[in-house]
Amino acid sequence: MNKKIDTKKITLMSMGIALNIIGALTALTLKLPIYVDSVGTIFVACLLGPKYAVMTGVCGSLVSGMTFDVYSLYFAPVQISTGLLAGLMYKKGFLKGKRTPLGVFIFTLPTSLISATIAAYIFGGVTSSGSSYIVQILSYFNVPMVVGVFATQVCTDYLDKFLAVILVGLVVGAMPSNYKLSLRQKVSRENG
Repeated sequence: MNKKIDTKKITLMSMGIALNIIGALTALTLKLPIYVDSVGTIFVACLLGPKYAVMTGVCGSLVSGMTFDVYSLYFAPVQISTGLLAGLMYKKGFLKGKRTPLGVFIFTLPTSLISATIAAYIFGGVTSSGSSYIVQILSYFNVPMVVGVFATQVCTDYLDKFLAVILVGLVVGAMPSNYKLSLRQKVSRENG
């Protein structure tokens, strides 16, 4: 069976990849303690679902890793987790309204554990991210490196993902309803 290439999906995924790359470059350049590299992944998760969000996140990590931040390649599993779990949380209604803080926490916790494990055990807690400064400050106060990385990662990941979800929610909320409905119908037909 020959499936037709869907221009809307490819365009949204490309836009998501670009948002991830621009966010990552901005955070890296300014040495922000947050990452801003998953806004596009969360955007695609909300509009197209987990499968497309995972592809968007991994592609963003690959492009960032091959162009300006080699560390990004190692964190591709974080994008997989983010895309998958953010898509599921959005589908279940946990990224809207009063449930947003809980939904963000639910999908951020496993993502933080993955990223903290990568940062602590592959890079010794020091990566290109501005959050590495927090880890170094904690180590100055004799906080063990692994504990400092995990604590930093959980806090900065939650803040990063919460801000991304709020931003994406504003954008998705401003989009025409008929456009969002047509996307959801295409995705449900595809899955269905």
